Amino acid sequence: MTSLARSDAPVYSDTVVRGFALMTVVWGIVGMLVGVIIAAQLTWPELNFGISFLSYGRLRPLHTNAVIFAFGGCALFATSYHVVQRTCQTKLFLPGLAMFTFIGWQVVILAAAITLPLGLTQGKEYAELEWPIDLLIAVVWVAYAIVFFGTIGTRKVRHIYVANWFFGAFIIAVALLHIVNSVAIPFSAFKSYSAYAGVQDAMVQWWYGHNAVGFFLTAGFLGMMYYYIPKQAGRPVYSYRLSIVHFWALVFTYMWAGPHHLHYTALPDWAQSIGMIFSLVLLAPSWGGMINGIMTLSGAWHKLRDDPILKFLIVSLSFYGMSTFEGPMMSIKTVNALSHYTDWTVGHVHSGALGWVGLVSMGAMYHLIPRLFGRKQMYSVKAIDLHFWIATIGIVLYIAAMWIAGVMQGLMWRAVNTDGTLVYTFVESVKATFPFYVIRLLGGLLYLSGMIVMAWNTWMTVRNGKAEPVAIPLVPAHA
Repeated sequence: MTSLARSDAPVYSDTVVRGFALMTVVWGIVGMLVGVIIAAQLTWPELNFGISFLSYGRLRPLHTNAVIFAFGGCALFATSYHVVQRTCQTKLFLPGLAMFTFIGWQVVILAAAITLPLGLTQGKEYAELEWPIDLLIAVVWVAYAIVFFGTIGTRKVRHIYVANWFFGAFIIAVALLHIVNSVAIPFSAFKSYSAYAGVQDAMVQWWYGHNAVGFFLTAGFLGMMYYYIPKQAGRPVYSYRLSIVHFWALVFTYMWAGPHHLHYTALPDWAQSIGMIFSLVLLAPSWGGMINGIMTLSGAWHKLRDDPILKFLIVSLSFYGMSTFEGPMMSIKTVNALSHYTDWTVGHVHSGALGWVGLVSMGAMYHLIPRLFGRKQMYSVKAIDLHFWIATIGIVLYIAAMWIAGVMQGLMWRAVNTDGTLVYTFVESVKATFPFYVIRLLGGLLYLSGMIVMAWNTWMTVRNGKAEPVAIPLVPAHA
């Protein structure tokens, strides 16, 4: 990181990056704390204390929105704004508009934190927020697109680095998904009804829902991966050609996979089959990207011993590979007949969310935050290593418990006697899952504890650092 060579030298627009990076840590703790609370409620239901806005049905959408859009969203804003400036060798296009995206996004998150516990919801997975908030999201997102693509348009280098391809696809796709799925007829200030009905509504919702995973939770974080792993490792990307193939194969294939959420429903069978086929095809580009990221360490594997940030980044790719194998497998109709509506699905989601999204975001923040505050590294490298091991153990406990509970549930629900009656009642399956719910809660507590360690480390780094302006190099540097 270079300091200003002279007072009039052009500088990067990092104020908004600092804001988003710090809020990533704050919202990570909030979202994961709510997750731990609802995990405890699923274990001991009386913990909602009979209070409506503390019930599982109110807190669960708050948890998903806080982790995905608050924690994950702030991480994506921070890293995309940071990466696009460094790889384009220019400051952000319209820094004032970039600051508007920061303020607007925090207002969206606070509005969600107020309305969801009050039960003001559209009841759509990952799209629960009511129409006034949806409108604000659209405005903020258009501003985000203007800043990002405007920065690329004013770049000082001819080449557009691959991380920006992934960030750009994520921005465009999420805008399309959000606007189409959120078309609604307002009924009052905080109530609306979907413009779609029946199976069409379900199809549009899961076109949105799975591609929110595909573009918000995958493409955006792959952009993060393609910049911060080479930077932290001090190595070029293993195969730049593979990264371009990875990009085009992923963005084309993902859009078609949504119907696998609707197996054995009123959706036409051919549509279900298309969702399954494209889900299976997705395995190839997903693993291509994982291999490309991991093989970037070729010739530098020894760095994993001493660099806990690289541990976060590389292990996140291992979870990405595992999740993108498990997802296509679960999309196969015969497997889905066992897994659907069970905790196996919950385990799959969290292997991706905690293992892939969480670890790569934390690794990127650990790389980014000290540099934003004039330090070479975080206040405590040992605390980063402690966080890595706490989080990893927490993830393994969580997903292993959910996998076992899910397969057990599926087998118990389909077990029949010779006369065709059910072997087990539903209550018996709930009782059998209790010990696994306790283990899930323990895993969640460990993961949350790791975030608290990160918050302390971040606070000490910021307190002992200084937010100095960073000059744009006069000679373009390679990404």
